[in-house]
Amino acid sequence: MAALKDIKRKVTAVQKTKQITKAMNMVAASKFKSAQMRMENFRPYAAKFMDVLSSLALRVDANSHPLLAVREAKRLRVICMTSDRGLCGGFNSNLIKATEKFIKARREEGKEVTLVPIGRKSRDYFRKRQPIMNDRADVFNKFDMSLAVNIARDVVPAFMKEEYDELYLVYNQFVNVSVQKPMVVRLFPLPTIGADEDVDPEKRIDYIYEPSDEILLERLLPMYVHVLIYRALVETSAGENGARMAAMDNATRNCEELIGSLTLKYNKARQSAITAELMDIVGGTEALAKG
Repeated sequence: MAALKDIKRKVTAVQKTKQITKAMNMVAASKFKSAQMRMENFRPYAAKFMDVLSSLALRVDANSHPLLAVREAKRLRVICMTSDRGLCGGFNSNLIKATEKFIKARREEGKEVTLVPIGRKSRDYFRKRQPIMNDRADVFNKFDMSLAVNIARDVVPAFMKEEYDELYLVYNQFVNVSVQKPMVVRLFPLPTIGADEDVDPEKRIDYIYEPSDEILLERLLPMYVHVLIYRALVETSAGENGARMAAMDNATRNCEELIGSLTLKYNKARQSAITAELMDIVGGTEALAKG
């Protein structure tokens, strides 16, 4: 009977776990819907903004603005975005691996790398492994463009003061609920500067801008950082909730399978116990009859 009680206790525990994972799946699904809508609404704006800025950047001198300066890349700064909470499959671990791989490759080239972690998971992981600064945690529950502006304030003035030479952003690009693709994007200097041969020919069209190219760049370049950082934030938010939704769905199915397996084991053990009791009764009856 002790074995039956143990099995029944396990079934009860797994049923409670199933209730938790199912509830978390429903919460993640609710958050995912709004996060996905915000991401899909912002993507076209970000894409068009980058098209205009790249077109402008090709028409001005790289020394016309401090944010366009191309220097020898000796010191790098990397913004790594992860979620604040776990239970979302390999979402955070994939981002951390991509960041570590990038940092290792750059350090092998003799470059100095400093990390700017955004999200509790990246901050806690890299705190004792990499030089970090301007870390931010507990930001993904509720955020808006002001968060991107504040992050930019931590990195833009430092680049203009030549405290570092290149700025990179590591985040998860949302593909679908089950797939998030780690991305490494260079923010500073602009990737199109000094790379005319790699630019889409349509961007070489001689547009007429009003006011001048330089004045427009003066206004748009600070916004450029805000747009890319905010895009990474909304992509990360949607990816996190999608990954958690998929992970909790898998966990719920695993709980159901385990409950079925434990129930079958319980029924077999109970049947064996009943059979043993019946055999004892029959044996005792036969012994009395013979006596």
